[in-house]
Amino acid sequence: MYKIQVTRQAIKDLADLPEGYAQSIRQHIDELAAQPRPAGVKKLHGEEGYRVRVGMYRILYTIDDAARAVTVYRIKHRREAYR
Repeated sequence: MYKIQVTRQAIKDLADLPEGYAQSIRQHIDELAAQPRPAGVKKLHGEEGYRVRVGMYRILYTIDDAARAVTVYRIKHRREAYR
């Protein structure tokens, strides 16, 4: 199991989402503890980290395999996630 860390910015992003998406995103974040590289995960180009799709939103995170930690740093709408 990996330890999940959520940054202050990601918590703010999550608070701004519609409740239906927020609940689904929380569930996906919890699932990252057991499987940090689930099916459909993509490595980001040009920066460190990975992304998971949840409907119109993206969970952006990094993985530290040595410390067995996943750090969620942003949750953004797909049109804003890669800017």
